[in-house]
Amino acid sequence: MPAFSRFLRYFMAVGRLGSIRKAADELNVSASAIDRQILNVEADIGVALFERLPTGLRLTAAGEIMMAAGAGWQKNMASVRAQIEDLRGLKRGHVDIAIIDALAKGYIPETIRTIQSRHPGITIGIRVLNNDAVRVAIASGEVDFGIFFGPQSYRDINVRAFVDVVLGFLTPAGHPFGQQKKARFSASVGSALIVPAEPLAVCQQIAVLEGVTGATLDRTVTSDNIQMITSLVMQGVGIGILTSLDVITEVKRGLLSFTRISDSVLRPMTLALCTASARTPSYAAGIVLREIENGFAQLSYPASIEPALDLDG
Repeated sequence: MPAFSRFLRYFMAVGRLGSIRKAADELNVSASAIDRQILNVEADIGVALFERLPTGLRLTAAGEIMMAAGAGWQKNMASVRAQIEDLRGLKRGHVDIAIIDALAKGYIPETIRTIQSRHPGITIGIRVLNNDAVRVAIASGEVDFGIFFGPQSYRDINVRAFVDVVLGFLTPAGHPFGQQKKARFSASVGSALIVPAEPLAVCQQIAVLEGVTGATLDRTVTSDNIQMITSLVMQGVGIGILTSLDVITEVKRGLLSFTRISDSVLRPMTLALCTASARTPSYAAGIVLREIENGFAQLSYPASIEPALDLDG
């Protein structure tokens, strides 16, 4: 291993753990070897990277800069290795994805299972984040690609595929309200409602509907977790408000009914599969991206929901 690589590996372990001894145990090298590497570099650059305290080591301002640079260097080296493996024709590599909570069940897990069976050499990391955090993770290069709502206005994002997702009322199977395929927002007035809370992306649409219609909702329960809202609806606590994407799995299984909110002021939300404009996906990321892109249309409305609600068939 090149000398700088060795130093950086030692330095970042000490910076993270705050102790040469702990770093030595983790890396399975001698503490003196780590200390010598750090002292040599400090002498070479003429500034201390650590404060030596009775309780351990703490990064100096220069050490913080080195730590940040080291993290970037390690990420770049991982990308270089992946590209070299691409040249060798090896279907290996690691792919990081960011998704919103609604995708933590159903289509994405099913697609990951397919990818693993076809490409066992590819490992995948999945981050479940709020909508804005997904966009930031894509644009900053923290992940290879991601899926989130409302990508149109961001120049640092490339849209690979998109589908329309709509807002609707969620009821247990057999509930009278659920017999309707669509209903106006005001139809829920007087009913106990389970309403999404920030940072869920649908909150803005609900706020628009309340402002335009003047409807006052009976917020029996609010939650920032889709699974919690879904579970509460199935328990009969009230009528939920979620998107068609959020409840695909439960509607297809006949556990819940979805009634689209039909107010003309409401427009479908755009769910998009995106990459960063400034980054070309690695070979492994391209494989995973294509697999997810190929079936992305099944997340759209009405394809994903309508058949389960067709009570005339």
